Amino acid sequence: MAERRGRRSPNLKTAEVVRTERVTPHMIRVVLGGDGLADFECGDFTDHYVKLQFPVEGVDYPEPFDLAKVREEYPREQWPVTRTYTVRRWDPAARELWIDFVYHGDEGVAGPWAANAEPGALLRFAGPGGGYAPGPEADWHLLAGDESALPAIAAAVERLAPGARAVVFLEVEGPEEEQQLKSAADVAVSWLYRGDAPVGSLLVDAVRAYEFPAPDVQAFVHGEAGFVREIRRYLRFEREVPKERLSISGYWRVGHNEDGWQSSKREWNAVDEAEEAKGGNA
Repeated sequence: MAERRGRRSPNLKTAEVVRTERVTPHMIRVVLGGDGLADFECGDFTDHYVKLQFPVEGVDYPEPFDLAKVREEYPREQWPVTRTYTVRRWDPAARELWIDFVYHGDEGVAGPWAANAEPGALLRFAGPGGGYAPGPEADWHLLAGDESALPAIAAAVERLAPGARAVVFLEVEGPEEEQQLKSAADVAVSWLYRGDAPVGSLLVDAVRAYEFPAPDVQAFVHGEAGFVREIRRYLRFEREVPKERLSISGYWRVGHNEDGWQSSKREWNAVDEAEEAKGGNA
């Protein structure tokens, strides 16, 4: 563990649960607030994300909490578990931070925590990060994703100005998982019900089948890494959408938890970079 000594501790904020809401059968919204958010700020991005720190059950951490110190002094299995989640909404006046969690029973770490969160419970996090917002100069916007991308897509749609045009494809398990997306813009939303189909397969087919109304598109495609890569290839090398007009990333990967996916993501992205250098023929 000596190689970790001297690392600067991430700047963590401590928020408390204000309330929770079951948005759909598999989506739980946790609203965070408290004095720990007094200096929290979100910028102009609609895909802002935070790194949530979930304590390991039965492990007591010293106060004041110092993540770098914990990683130096505690065995790896006792470190807080980090999970990345999109900021669904930040209300600076009310000082409320909305985080939406996909919930599949006792599976995973974050979903069960959200299902059992009670008002007053504390949660530490780092961030926000981010890098995308729909630009007003685009002729139209294409947004596609699964449940993991729904909060960011909803935030982007809400940001669109009157007169903007957007086409949204959202793949969810079934009709009970639909959410109302509000926007002042001209937005066409298609809900794709996955059922037993492979994750993202309906999204790939839908994007490929769609007749682009204009060449100048800004696209946001996020979710399971497999379908994200397929749509990226289509947009870059068949539709020839400039790289700078795309926000495309795998939020997760089938068969991996976040720890496993993050450890392999660099290699995964290297394949895309090689394809980019060879014009799609890697």
